[in-house]
Amino acid sequence: MLIPQQIEDKLDRILLKVQKPGRYVGGELNSTVKDWDSVQTRVALVFPDIYDIGVSNVGLKILYDQINQRGDALAERAYAPWLDMEALMREHEVPLYALESKRPLACFDLVGFTLPYETLYTNALNVLDLSGIPVRSADRDETHPIIIAGGHSAMNPEPMHAFIDAFVVGEGEEVIHDIINVIQDFKRKRKEERSDVFRLSSFDARIELLRLLARIPGVYVPHFYQANYLEDGTVSHIEPTIADIPKVITKRVVAKLPPPPTKFIVPNIDIVHNRVSVEIMRGCTRGCRFCHAGMITRPVRERPVDEVVEALEAAVQSSGFEEIALLSLSSSDYTNVLELVTKVGEKFGGKHLKVSLPSLRIESVSIDLVEKLRDKRSGGFTLAPEAATERMRRIINKFVPDEDVINTTREIYARGWTTIKLYFMIGHPSETLEDVQAIADLCKRVIAEGRKVAGMRVKLNAGVSTFVPKSQTPFQWVSCDTPEQIRAKQALLRRELGRDRSIKLSLTDAEDSFLEAWLSRGDRKMAEVVYSAWKNGSKFDAWQEGKKYDAWISAFNEHGLDPLFYTHRQRRTDEVFPWEHITAAVRKNFLFQDFRQSLEGQIRVDCRLNCYACGILPTFANARRENPGDVWKCPEVKSPSRKVIPQGDNVSDQVISDQLAVNSLPMVGD
Repeated sequence: MLIPQQIEDKLDRILLKVQKPGRYVGGELNSTVKDWDSVQTRVALVFPDIYDIGVSNVGLKILYDQINQRGDALAERAYAPWLDMEALMREHEVPLYALESKRPLACFDLVGFTLPYETLYTNALNVLDLSGIPVRSADRDETHPIIIAGGHSAMNPEPMHAFIDAFVVGEGEEVIHDIINVIQDFKRKRKEERSDVFRLSSFDARIELLRLLARIPGVYVPHFYQANYLEDGTVSHIEPTIADIPKVITKRVVAKLPPPPTKFIVPNIDIVHNRVSVEIMRGCTRGCRFCHAGMITRPVRERPVDEVVEALEAAVQSSGFEEIALLSLSSSDYTNVLELVTKVGEKFGGKHLKVSLPSLRIESVSIDLVEKLRDKRSGGFTLAPEAATERMRRIINKFVPDEDVINTTREIYARGWTTIKLYFMIGHPSETLEDVQAIADLCKRVIAEGRKVAGMRVKLNAGVSTFVPKSQTPFQWVSCDTPEQIRAKQALLRRELGRDRSIKLSLTDAEDSFLEAWLSRGDRKMAEVVYSAWKNGSKFDAWQEGKKYDAWISAFNEHGLDPLFYTHRQRRTDEVFPWEHITAAVRKNFLFQDFRQSLEGQIRVDCRLNCYACGILPTFANARRENPGDVWKCPEVKSPSRKVIPQGDNVSDQVISDQLAVNSLPMVGD
């Protein structure tokens, strides 16, 4: 195995031959470099996409900060090299290495992948192969690092079960320490001659370590679970193969968000988001039926205003970034958003910083907030109606009258913004061409109203993605649109909006949506398709330069699987999903009742107003008792008389009783 100096010598000969050498040299301001020999555990954190995107990833930043706070561990970073660099690395036999120490990933004790979206799967396999680590978990022994993965896509880990040793389900700030502690304790016992594990073979020792990891709450080790199938190809049941691990893995939740990272790595090159990003709130209570993130990140927890402002100040001072991003799934729902924006303005006034508040909801954007943001050199305004007819908004549980959209966008234009971005989605259940036409009509109205108050300089960016049904959501029972339906809807939008130069239309390729659907809804059989697609040359599936749709179709054919089985098939009401053994603590019955309500066009209000007994509160009752206070906002429980609205006949009296008991927990300030 090459040592760091040998890797650096080889890099000297190849870096000037690639597009952006700065991606591969490390040494950035605020990166953490520790003495390799002074720590017990070395962790390589990998974002399996290019440096330009991965450096901005908030999840990786949090874990990097958490691990490097320990005196007995270190964390370093690696990203997927672009096509030109990969070719040179393979030609010159340079293994993928961590930027901080230039050590090959195979030298680390633990390699952790962040997988926020499914189109990174083939890249993850490619990273393992470039690192000299066996791609399949079954081919590794004690001499190889433990390979873990987390992120939103871990809510259905089955398509990657053959390649990842252990998945982290849920939030990682606390569980990463549990994993490191177990590895350290096991390795210590492995060295003790009197220990039972001392005499194990290298392979058996690895299996024993995986068994210990599988006992950590929120950690899923696929090796110890078996999927059984019915004759029609659907899952019959998933069961553990050993006795001392859970049948269902419940996500980990951090009851009180720890202080956010403030020493942001300053990249060597221009990247996607050159900014200070502080998470002001985690979770969402709106209940949009298509939204994977909103369902799996419950409950809502907010950071105090002063903590956010202090973190922003420290991060700006340590990095020199000129943009601030206040992150959450629904930033305008942050309870004290006006106070926060006001204090940010007071703290950074005159410093010419740009402030962005992404993920604003139309119904919670006030004129006061627009006025506050106007003075902060904010970039464009982004809003997400998602649909453009009342019927569709009722189906997806995101009801906003057209007049609210028009009034809000008019006020934004009137206060000096020239560009607004509206996000829409096509392919929702029961959608018709008339519903798609309404998207075009609404965009035209927004531009027309904007011109009345701000003239011909106003612009509108319309981003229209294609709906993909996700696991752990009310729409996990529905099918995707067919290719013909998607292309017809996109053609309509191009015809209607393509002639107005003030409107920029962005559409998602239909093939990209199908790939996402295969992987997000796949079972264990999809792992072989992923492997074959990668062997056939598929990687960087989210990039035009890398995608090879034919490679995926060939992989399906090779293994005798029908891609339509995963995309265009309506699920049975009693179907067992491939992710049935993984739970975000939102009950399946709650999701099904919400799905039924969507068919009837019924909406559910924000669960800060009414609790619908989704399952979150009883699951994390102990966490709430140990961490009372106003940071918990799902729902905003303030009194024992809290109204609970159970849905459906299958909600037992015990569930309702449990929910009421949790709702009666004392909160600070009662």
